Amino acid sequence: MPVHNGLPYLDEAIESILGQTFSDFEFVILDDASTDGSFEKLVEWTARDPRVRLLRSEQNLGPALSSQKVASEALAPIVARMDADDVSLPTRLEEQLAVLERRPKAGLVASLHQIIDSKGRKVRGPEPWRLTRRSLFVPFCHGAIMYRQAVFKQVGGYRSKCEYWEDQDLIMRMAAVSKIIVIPRALFKVRQSTTSTRVSSNQDRLERAVDRMYRCLDRADVGGEYDDLLSIPEKSGPIDPRVFVALGSVTLWAGARPRLFRRLLQRSRLVPNYASLSALVWTAWASLSPFTLRKFMQLLLLARNAKASRSNNEEGLVHWAPTPKIAADH
Repeated sequence: MPVHNGLPYLDEAIESILGQTFSDFEFVILDDASTDGSFEKLVEWTARDPRVRLLRSEQNLGPALSSQKVASEALAPIVARMDADDVSLPTRLEEQLAVLERRPKAGLVASLHQIIDSKGRKVRGPEPWRLTRRSLFVPFCHGAIMYRQAVFKQVGGYRSKCEYWEDQDLIMRMAAVSKIIVIPRALFKVRQSTTSTRVSSNQDRLERAVDRMYRCLDRADVGGEYDDLLSIPEKSGPIDPRVFVALGSVTLWAGARPRLFRRLLQRSRLVPNYASLSALVWTAWASLSPFTLRKFMQLLLLARNAKASRSNNEEGLVHWAPTPKIAADH
């Protein structure tokens, strides 16, 4: 678990891991140059539980490099990810480990998640419908994964050039060399708050990073490699309108008002297509009435889940693989 200014949710995140029904593990935590007292809080935890091994970086590494640093310090052949403001349900590690033990060809197992707000209240349930659609987008959150160390090392781990979408990039590369299994139930809670990395980070840097993600995934969606796009320096200029929906969603589910409509008009490359139209409608709606947009999104989720077909697997597990458009067309 990497930590950068994890208060006030840090204790709950740690307790959710140390209180797991499976307890034979080492909990490797990296403090990434926190300035809010997180490091001092982590020192207290190392004194309370010998399973905690604490590392510290004096300079802020950022999401990708801190993830790579703490993952590389893990000694076990099986590694589970945790995020410092989220919550793992008590049986998460036990259930995921059981899947990897039964499925030797699986390199990674994840679960679905629900979304909670800053006070821990559930604001959105799991999305099993995402497991049935053809898409490159990973249908589970970063913090809910458990993987084999050998597969992680085989693909080279996290890449710093994929900052803020390092998990999407990693999981796509892992899917290319091993099976990805999803437990289609929520064993994890993702907290959306105004202190989230995707809210508190430098806005221009964050927008350009997510814009790069969409450009890379658009390339992959037609069967192409995108490594060359990672070596191109970021330049000023219009960005993908989908960026503002992706980033605004964090603020929306945190219970706040995403004020991105004007910024979308000023910075995005709007063209007459579905992506631009939906981004315009979404950001305008979010700015005017975030409450009704949240209610609409909740109803839409219910409808999509009701329509989604159930897995025929007797274990209730789903094999997920990123499906590009070129494969879906054939």
